[in-house]
Amino acid sequence: MKIKLVSHSKNDDFISILKGKKISSKYSTIFIKKLSNKDTSNLNISFVVKKKIGNAVTRNKIKRRLRNIMNDAIKKVDINFEYSYLMIAKKNVAFDKYIDIKNEIFKKILIVRWLKN
Repeated sequence: MKIKLVSHSKNDDFISILKGKKISSKYSTIFIKKLSNKDTSNLNISFVVKKKIGNAVTRNKIKRRLRNIMNDAIKKVDINFEYSYLMIAKKNVAFDKYIDIKNEIFKKILIVRWLKN
């Protein structure tokens, strides 16, 4: 069964997730919160890239990279679908190697799993 990544669309969702737990790394900041009105069959995650980081092409490249990393993470790491995630990218994501970004984010995902237990 393929797991789908579902993005948040309401401003209230973003505001409530920003009040949840926060984990920072070199490449991103991840906010985590359990939202009661979300479907648990899909992964509720949104990717945010600030306009300061670059033009639209650069920002979309960063979001594609992060989406791809999260698709790999779903297959390899046990992620809890009851929580909603907000990943805010930092400038380093646009210029560093993909494998370095992937390894760093996987470490943070494992920390998130540990914090929830």
